[in-house]
Amino acid sequence: MPNPRDLDPSASMAALFGSELRHLREAAGLSQESLGEVLGYTGSLVGQIETAKRSPTQEFAERLDGALATGGRFGRLWPHVARGPFPDYFRTYADLEPKASEIFSYGGFLIPGLGQTEDYMREVFRTAMPLAPDAVVESRIEARKSRQELLTGSTRPVLWWLLDEAAIRRPVGGHSVMAGQLRYLAELIRSRVAVVQVLEVSSGAHAALEGALTLMTFADASPDVAYIEGPHTGVLVESTEVVRKVRLTYDLARADALSPEASLALIDKSAEEHASEQHRSA
Repeated sequence: MPNPRDLDPSASMAALFGSELRHLREAAGLSQESLGEVLGYTGSLVGQIETAKRSPTQEFAERLDGALATGGRFGRLWPHVARGPFPDYFRTYADLEPKASEIFSYGGFLIPGLGQTEDYMREVFRTAMPLAPDAVVESRIEARKSRQELLTGSTRPVLWWLLDEAAIRRPVGGHSVMAGQLRYLAELIRSRVAVVQVLEVSSGAHAALEGALTLMTFADASPDVAYIEGPHTGVLVESTEVVRKVRLTYDLARADALSPEASLALIDKSAEEHASEQHRSA
């Protein structure tokens, strides 16, 4: 980790945020570990934000203002740190994603964003934002496609995706779009880009049924994080206790899923069924 005293606060808004954090922490006579305890985070995370190695969440900024009695300084800085092509609630996650060594996801009733085709993305965004101008929809598509660059990068993470069976059965964008989506997903599996397991509807309830979730781990020993997402909102979870609970939820759901081999066979079968339905309706 770089020496925090060498950090140039003019280099970026994240660097300015980190420099201010370090200054006020030291002025309060607190170590990174002791401040982390007050905030409910690890001292390691405090250190990474001080050195601009990790971007702060809005919740982190707000807790800092309370713990250090700053009068809202960090809350005012945070929107400038978080600027980017993604929605506010997703920006910190998007910043962390390329740094992860392992990403474990359950996408609810959707194919995970990293594994989506452009046609599938377009239907998802248009349906979620029916009144949005085309330019807004296309900007969201381009932002999501930019995330997919990590699938071919030299530091590609381990990707493990759980899919509800509804995610491969529902004809998002029509049967033709869905057939193409599932064939692309099968290609990612066969290319060993991702491990995919399907949770069959016939198996009944599973531990992750209430919502979409993602877990990320990091090779540099940074603390694990979880991300919980719903329509137009998401929460990055850094509390070690809550992350532990989310991991247990994921593991319990994964235990109920089909094997990777059986899941691939089901995805192939569903792709052909969508293609057949498209031909029948043509």
